[in-house]
Amino acid sequence: MRVSLEHDVDAYLAHLRVERALAENTLLAYGRDLSRFIEFVGTLGVRRGTELDLGHVSAWLKELADAGLAARTTARQLSALRGLMRFLTDEGVLKHDPSELAARPRIGRRLPSTLGEHEVLRLIAAPDTTKLRGLRDRAMLSLTYASGLRASEVVRLELADIDLERGVVSALGKGSKRRLVPVGEVALDDLEIYLARRAEHPKLALARVVFANPRGAALTRQAFWKIVRRYARSAGIDGAAYPHRLRHSFATHLLAGGADLRSVQTMLGHVSIATTEIYTHVGSRQVREAHAKTHPRA
Repeated sequence: MRVSLEHDVDAYLAHLRVERALAENTLLAYGRDLSRFIEFVGTLGVRRGTELDLGHVSAWLKELADAGLAARTTARQLSALRGLMRFLTDEGVLKHDPSELAARPRIGRRLPSTLGEHEVLRLIAAPDTTKLRGLRDRAMLSLTYASGLRASEVVRLELADIDLERGVVSALGKGSKRRLVPVGEVALDDLEIYLARRAEHPKLALARVVFANPRGAALTRQAFWKIVRRYARSAGIDGAAYPHRLRHSFATHLLAGGADLRSVQTMLGHVSIATTEIYTHVGSRQVREAHAKTHPRA
């Protein structure tokens, strides 16, 4: 008996759950999206994965483009569909991935907000380093900008994850995947000063996490957000301030300085280089704005 398309989708979702360790909410959303795809191609007479071809994929992409969905929703549905096609190809259900040749509708993406280099320096200099808390906060801000770590990765960073000698940190990212990220000398110095002072406090000396509260427990992501907002205000930085804005700034400034896209992708822990490519658009926008402000013929 030939396997139904529903069975193929169930197998793909099981693969995402076990091999990719995707969050349950993401799996549920993918399941709903692919159920709609099954229903759509069913109206075209498709009942099995082996029957899918470029025409069916193109028709579904056009359906999404015409539906007027929010950009994020459309992007997720496209991701679910392309993932399914790759899975069916890898499993031998399809000889070729039809989504590779399909013309994909353009989806608008909001460019990430970044800080200028001088704003970053003001932010990192804002904590009062005569106090242990100020040393901790400066080290957090400095490391986040120097490595591009996510807020969740920073707050759960443990002492064993830092190699001051080699100048790298081992970040535990999405899907419980680890990656090594190089850290510059300035951030390493800030870390070393903070850790040396921290070792003088009995409760903190025993803490496994790097950035601990006064009781020796890990800070929460929300606490880190409040720290960034507080110092941004004192540094006179306009607009919303949050840890991810430092991550955006890290990537944008690296690319503006000539770093290659693949290296930045690896440091950020992005699965797809398409996610990293958005930072090249940020750089282009900044160039256009600078031209408009300064060029006599702009």
